[in-house]
Amino acid sequence: MAHERIEVDLPLAKVYELLSNPVHFTNFLERIDNVEKINSQTFEYTTKIGDEEFQWTTNIIDNLRNTRFAWITINGNLNQTGTIRFTPLDNGERTRVDFSLDYRTFFGEAEEDLANFIEGLPAQLKKDLDKFKELAESGTFNDETEEETKEVTA
Repeated sequence: MAHERIEVDLPLAKVYELLSNPVHFTNFLERIDNVEKINSQTFEYTTKIGDEEFQWTTNIIDNLRNTRFAWITINGNLNQTGTIRFTPLDNGERTRVDFSLDYRTFFGEAEEDLANFIEGLPAQLKKDLDKFKELAESGTFNDETEEETKEVTA
């Protein structure tokens, strides 16, 4: 389990908008290769750890606008749970983000590559949230996602 806190120099509503769509997680969560939206509550994730590909499906279990966003794994070969809490700072001009993320196996002890992946989560989450802050505050967070959307609709 990893928990990190970061303060972002953007209004709460904007930070919530950027972090409450798991499809955008690949913009800053380095160890997630792909996230596809299945429906408004369900998302499929993929990543490669060592030589093995991991796939899992999550459901959003809590989406309290501008306050909290959470998900759990419903199937797959890796169990991921996450919670993001949003707190307004400076009359809503800045936002504190509390991000908790956990990975577990569904069965027994993890093999070496997966065990290292899980063990490295706290340091990786800090790095990932620093990247989120940099992208969000510079206004470049959605550049890649918007280009992909344009390609699909063109």
